[in-house]
Amino acid sequence: MKRPQIKIKLVDRLGKCGCHHGHKVGDVFDYDTQRGELCPMAAHVAFPYVEILRYGGTVPVSKAGDIRFCCPDVDVINVFSLEVVKQDEEKNKFTFFTVRTCGRMWLLLEKTAGQKQGIS
Repeated sequence: MKRPQIKIKLVDRLGKCGCHHGHKVGDVFDYDTQRGELCPMAAHVAFPYVEILRYGGTVPVSKAGDIRFCCPDVDVINVFSLEVVKQDEEKNKFTFFTVRTCGRMWLLLEKTAGQKQGIS
């Protein structure tokens, strides 16, 4: 089973100073492919949340209704949200066919949506 994709988005800044790593509200990161671009302090705080969500756990939800964590820099206090990206179920479905053998020949009889029919 593939691990779910996690998106991290900078949604607010509570501190008076700008981010030392250059992040701005609205920045979005894919945890697997872009975590090197994320501030190391924020990535350190995000890690336990990401691992809990990837393996089916739950974490507290903010008053805004999403999962949030803060950068530990007290002068900046960037607020990030985490989102588990749902895989496209249609993309992961298999198409099965009903087939019958006729000597050495295979005959395709019908396309069967979503259920395995097998070979006879």
